[in-house]
Formats: sequence, structure tokens, C-alpha cells
Amino acid sequence: MGGTEKAISLEEIKNETVDLERIPIDEVFEQLKCSREGLSVAEGAQRLEIFGPNKLEEKKESKFLKFLGFMWNPLSWVMEAAAIMAIALANGSGQPPDWQDFVGIICLLVINSTISFIEENNAGNAAAALMAGLAPKTKVLRDGKWSEEDAAILVPGDIISIKLGDIVPADARLLEGDPLKIDQSALTGESLPVTKHPGDEVFSGSTCKQGEIEAVVIATGVHTFFGKAAHLVDSTNQVGHFQIVLTSIGNFCICSIAIGMLIEIIVMYPIQHRKYRDGIDNLLVLLIGGIPIAMPTVLSVTMAIGSHRLSQQGAITKRMTAIEEMAEKDHVVLLAARASRTENQDAIDAAMVGMLADPKEARAGIREIHFLPFNPVDKRTALTYIDSDGNWHRASKGAPEQILDLCKCKEDFKKKAFAIIDKYAERGLRSLAVARQEVPAKSKESEGWSMAISWVVASF
Repeated sequence: MGGTEKAISLEEIKNETVDLERIPIDEVFEQLKCSREGLSVAEGAQRLEIFGPNKLEEKKESKFLKFLGFMWNPLSWVMEAAAIMAIALANGSGQPPDWQDFVGIICLLVINSTISFIEENNAGNAAAALMAGLAPKTKVLRDGKWSEEDAAILVPGDIISIKLGDIVPADARLLEGDPLKIDQSALTGESLPVTKHPGDEVFSGSTCKQGEIEAVVIATGVHTFFGKAAHLVDSTNQVGHFQIVLTSIGNFCICSIAIGMLIEIIVMYPIQHRKYRDGIDNLLVLLIGGIPIAMPTVLSVTMAIGSHRLSQQGAITKRMTAIEEMAEKDHVVLLAARASRTENQDAIDAAMVGMLADPKEARAGIREIHFLPFNPVDKRTALTYIDSDGNWHRASKGAPEQILDLCKCKEDFKKKAFAIIDKYAERGLRSLAVARQEVPAKSKESEGWSMAISWVVASF
């Protein structure tokens, strides 16, 4: 009876009837029916049957149906119509069906579909191999012992260890310990690490940049923040621009061929009084000649080459149309100036450091006391540090309007500054302001003296 109640309770957790993200951490343990000593191997196996493996579900598609799918498009329809015409309508005037044309058309159709199928299948295999190589490991507490296991076995209630460099394997709540700095750029696009305190939630797919702490898993697989986002993307049925163009070309060919055949029929039979079979042969030539037969194959091979190159660079491309889809305006991600489009680094920081002859020498004697990470409310970061003489300083970088307000600048100065910022904006540049202040109280909580604007910098 107790096992039944437990199963029902876990089913409720699976259906997300309990908000494990916001309730106190002690209630999390109570709801998940676990403890800080972790689960047993038997409990883990039981929960794995309920929650499923900690990975995203992939739809398995029949390879045969996938192959037939390459024969179901406007260009293929025209070829299929020509094949039917070669054996059905051409059978007349005492002559047998045109089997040669039929076999030739079918061979072309199969060759085109086979090449497209093989190339897309290879792209999918490359993605599968890359994803298998990236399968994460995690340190989990089972039966009172720490062991390194595949992240796929994690279930809600497991106790895991997160340290510097680890990819968070599942959504979890942090336990007692020092705060972590977590890189959530893969989920939110924000390049700066976020400070997570005990009791806070960390998301699957984020990376630990500083610290070490234990956490209790609250969601796995498709129930994680990342899994839900992936499900939303997967559930969209938006037709890509590439497919729209191909369909348009196919429809144009069909309409053009239909009009041409109609004119040909009128000219050959009512006007020229040709024999039935001769007219059919001419119609077959017109029908086949009006199809850009090689176009699907050329496009498939071209996209496959691009897909393979992306896979070699570590990108997971499961469809050959991924390159075209990334180029669509609906898929463009616009990043703020504080984030790099390529390496997830602050472009301005990189430029400033690059100006120095020796960055390590420039930082000699400087000790970091407190770092305020970026957040969308303050729109700035701040660093409190001690120089080599023991003096305390604070530097802040962020949105110009926020920094100028902190510096309590006069209106005339603000107008001049915003005029410069507007000129940058006209050139497609984003601006950041930098300010600094002294902290004579020598405390990270101290407001310090008034901030002085240092400069306004621009970035692409």
C-alpha cells in the first residue's frame, strides 16, 4: 500500500502538480520523498521507470517512409505522371507501352531520391555520433556512496555534485555551501555568469564557472527547462523558406508543362491530325524536358556538404536544411553588445585586454573582492577590488543610461553623451558606459564616493 502511495505521489511530481522550483528546500525533500543521503540503487531504478531516462526524446522515423518522402514533392509528381503516361496512355495504335521511357524515368526518380536519402541520413548519423560523444557524466550519491554515472540515469530526488567546469545534468536546487557562478548563455543568451545561492535553481545544460556544491535533482529529461524549450521548438510546423522555394518551382513547372501540353495537343491532333502514338511520344518529351531533374540532387549534395562541415566544427545538424533554416530571419538571434556572437566573450573586454602589453602584469597586485553579475534590472556589472596600495575601488560597466544616472551627471553632459551614442547607433553600433569610484569604507556593501564616468565605448 505504501508503495502505491509513493508511486502516485511520484506521478504527481512527474505531472508537475507541485512547484518544486519555489518551495523551501526542506519541502522539496519531503515532496520527493528523499533525503540528503541520496537514493538507493533500487529507488533510482524504480523512479527511472516512472520518470524515464534523463534525455530528450527523439522521434523514430521509418527509413522506408523517409525514403518515400523524397518522392513526394511537385517535381517528383511530374516525373511520376510521365512514368504513368509512358505505360498507360502510350499503349495504343497497336504498339506496346513505352517501357524504355518508363524504366528510365523510374530510375531517375529512384536515383534522385536515393542520393537525397543517403545524404540526409549521413547528416543524421553524424549528429547522432556527435551527441553520443557529448553524453555527459555526473557525480551522484547512491546507497550513501559517490560514483560517476551517466547523466541519463538521474531521477528527481538524486543528490548530485556540481563543481567547476561541470555541465549541470538536470534541473536541481542547490543545497548548503558557497554560491556558484553559473553560465546560462546556452539557455538565456546572457554571456555573463549568474550567481546562484543555496536554495536557488540551476538548469540543465548550464555550466559551472566557479564553486562546488551539492544539489538535489527536481526535474529530468523533457520536464527540464531545456527540455520544455526543445519541445516547443520541435512542435513547430513552420515550413522553411527552402521548401517554399522548391514548391514554388515545382508548381511553376507543373503549370508551364500543363499549358504547353494543352497547346501541343491542340496543334498535333485537331490541326496536324497526327497519329495517337506519335503525339504521346511528343508529349512525353515535353513532360520530361520541362522538369529540372538534376535540381533536387544538386541541392541535396550542396546542403549535405555544408551539413558535414558544420558537424566537423562541432555543430549538431540533424537535417540538411539546417543551413537554410539558420539563414531565415525568423531564426536570427540578436545579441546585446555585451555578448560575443562567436565565443561567448565580452568583445569590449577582449579589445581592452588586447591593448595591454602584458595583461597579467596589469592585474598584478589587484585582488577581486566582490563581483556583481549582470541582471536585466540594473543593466550593469560591477567589480569591487583592492589595488596594490591597499585602496578599495569599484568599477561598473553597463547600459549608458544606467551608468550616467549612477554618476549623477548634469543634463548638459547627458545630452552630449546621448548625442554620441545616437551617432554610434546610426552606424549600427551598440554602446556601453564605464565608470569607477573609490570605496574608502573598505567594505563591499559601502556605497563609496560618487561615481565618475570614465568612457563610452561602442561595439558591433
